[in-house]
Amino acid sequence: MNFNLIKANLNLYAVIKNLEDLTVHDKEMKELISNWNLSIQFIVRNGPRAFVEFATGKCNVGQGRMKNPSIILYFFSPLHLNKMFDGTANPIPLKGITKIGFLTKEFPKLTDRLAYYLKPDDDLLKNENYLKINTIMLMNTAAFAIPEIAGYDKTGKIIASHMPEGIIEMKILPDFHSVNITFSHDRITSQKGKADKPSAVMAMKNVKIANAFLNGKTDAFTAIATGDVVIKGVIPMLDATSLLLDRIPEYIS
Repeated sequence: MNFNLIKANLNLYAVIKNLEDLTVHDKEMKELISNWNLSIQFIVRNGPRAFVEFATGKCNVGQGRMKNPSIILYFFSPLHLNKMFDGTANPIPLKGITKIGFLTKEFPKLTDRLAYYLKPDDDLLKNENYLKINTIMLMNTAAFAIPEIAGYDKTGKIIASHMPEGIIEMKILPDFHSVNITFSHDRITSQKGKADKPSAVMAMKNVKIANAFLNGKTDAFTAIATGDVVIKGVIPMLDATSLLLDRIPEYIS
């Protein structure tokens, strides 16, 4: 198990995926990117590759390489990338030197706001809008972290090896936010939105309940017993998914 590789994968594939929703639900950030028309490619030696693209007032985060990015940021190792996320290292710009001003002044406004929503406290969660955005990000991070945990974490690989093929849908009622994870023998993928034919469903009664549940403040058995969280379908798939989710805090919190 390579701790820094797994953490780097989670940072690029699960954490920054939340930039998409941040720029939709936070009015200030939506306005900030309204005129941005550029893209940033992240390349990690012996590690993950991802990109963030801004166009027509929208943000798109994807895995792999993109054609002709405006900026290319290179990292010598997964550890180097993780140190940047921790605020103790800087990337190596391979392209876009003329856009250093954007990287040092404008883009940090977005990433600082992302960190703000990802590090809640009890007082912040009393704000209804903050609660909603934090909950969306918790669910997104969980869904997009699962393929990395299942693929690289030693315990996660064992859990995933016993998973049947199918789709798990996690959703917050009433129609607030949904994600789904597809398990197949050769690949595990996640996406936002509802699943057409889920094999198993985990539905949380409302945003407040979902936030407490995803933050680990509510015991799963109690939540299910009281009806705050409803599960149906192939229950062993949901049990295994819960075990995978329990591995995420080993790498990010």
